[in-house]
Amino acid sequence: MTFSIVGRCEQTGQLGIAISSSSIAVGARCPWLRVGVGAVATQNVTLPALGPQILDLLEHTLLEPAAALDRALGANDWSEYRQVTVIDASGRTAFFSGKEALGTYHAVAGAQCVAAGNMLAGIDVIEAMAPAFANAKGALADRLLAAMHAAMAAGGEAGPVHSAALKIVGDQSWPIVDLRIDWADDDPIGKLDGLWQAYKPQMQDYVTRALNPTAAPSYGVPGDE
Repeated sequence: MTFSIVGRCEQTGQLGIAISSSSIAVGARCPWLRVGVGAVATQNVTLPALGPQILDLLEHTLLEPAAALDRALGANDWSEYRQVTVIDASGRTAFFSGKEALGTYHAVAGAQCVAAGNMLAGIDVIEAMAPAFANAKGALADRLLAAMHAAMAAGGEAGPVHSAALKIVGDQSWPIVDLRIDWADDDPIGKLDGLWQAYKPQMQDYVTRALNPTAAPSYGVPGDE
């Protein structure tokens, strides 16, 4: 039902998640990020609570990702139905796929990233993601989306995907990117990429608006003087 990649940019320290699913509004349930702490994708038969629980453990107990993941799974029921990936602010990773994960499932850790999925067309879908992330140029969002396109080129899910999301945190306490395609009859990843291309040249402007409104550029919309 879902495949995703969590990743970190070594140059900026940004953390991000790109994810797609056959289910509606995957971005509402599965990606969890916290500035300076880490990123968690909780998927398959999703328990959204695992995201903030693991981030709390990373932040407040200073556990490494594998230990934080184990503790959170152990504190919740039905762990064998979950698939979870974690990266921390240092780039350390962990992942878990329960034995009740749906269909063909797989997870792979790469340099500064970890990818996972279930109900896959094949394990090559996930195997393609970490190399694509590592070899892609551009911002973290571009690299995460390159991994998603590589997954689709390798077969994607066993059935059609309908939603996709991209979420990134940087230096601020809020996400600097939070883009979602909650439902599309076809190609939600392509539509998400198009949304990112439209947002990318404006991203820093919205940070500037928040921090110093007097320096914010105008976009010529009504009331935006």
